[in-house]
Amino acid sequence: MNIPRQLLAILLLLSPTLSAQTPPTSIPKPSPQNPSPMTESLRVHTRLTKVDVPGRRIELSSGTLLVPNTARVRPTMPLYIHFHGAPWVAEQSIHAVNPRAAIITFNIGAGSGVYSRAFHDPARFEQLLTEAAKAIDPNHPPQFKPITLSSFSAGYGAIREILKNRDNWRYFDRIVLVDSLHTGYIPDGAPGPLDPVPLQPFLDFAREAAAGHKVLVYTHSEIFPGTFASTTETADYLITTLALKQHPVLKWGPGGMQQLSDLHVKGLRILGFAGNSAPDHVDQFHGLEHWLRMAK
Repeated sequence: MNIPRQLLAILLLLSPTLSAQTPPTSIPKPSPQNPSPMTESLRVHTRLTKVDVPGRRIELSSGTLLVPNTARVRPTMPLYIHFHGAPWVAEQSIHAVNPRAAIITFNIGAGSGVYSRAFHDPARFEQLLTEAAKAIDPNHPPQFKPITLSSFSAGYGAIREILKNRDNWRYFDRIVLVDSLHTGYIPDGAPGPLDPVPLQPFLDFAREAAAGHKVLVYTHSEIFPGTFASTTETADYLITTLALKQHPVLKWGPGGMQQLSDLHVKGLRILGFAGNSAPDHVDQFHGLEHWLRMAK
């Protein structure tokens, strides 16, 4: 069967691999899903204009480090790490929020499995920080503080692996998930109870955020893949398990998005938006600057 190139691109973008225990030697494949609508004309779907942030780009063993011209290399400097999506969108959004921060972006393939695999080694996150610091200044590597992690779509697979190692938590206080958290069903492949195991690291971090010790911003659309749990369902799981309550709202979000729900408890913020199409999914990514500002 011939799949139109545009449809194939969106399917690869939206499809995560859900296994929480991806063997490091395997080649993860995106999970199948019921395709979302390709077009949506009711909302505006404003897109950023591509502007490359001026600065020094360094290819790391995985990921790309950007030291913007506006960044100040000092003994301590802020760092943002973003997983999945066009690097220029992440760089532009992060730079608008904090022009003095270093930025690392990852865009390594389709499906959360490739991101899980990249950080399957519990020591990988700390190694990344060391490598980036030495790349900035090999003689006097800076300490990164504060560190903010963000992901779009399938990029949550990397953050899940990072969260599994609780020693990593001392390095960062802020996570931003942009339509970016899935899990499987029990039994797998058809709607039913959510598999809680892949969600546990996020639940633990959300609990810390709700207590005011960390910051977690989670935005989600209404896309329902059908064969695995949607971001709406995983958001509801976190809220219900923590015995919290979200509130219905009707207001505009960035780029013509329409917000439907909100939860704000100390450092925890969960926002639901209208839309079950591919453009609605991409809206979330182009609103990254807005979500990052919520996490400051």
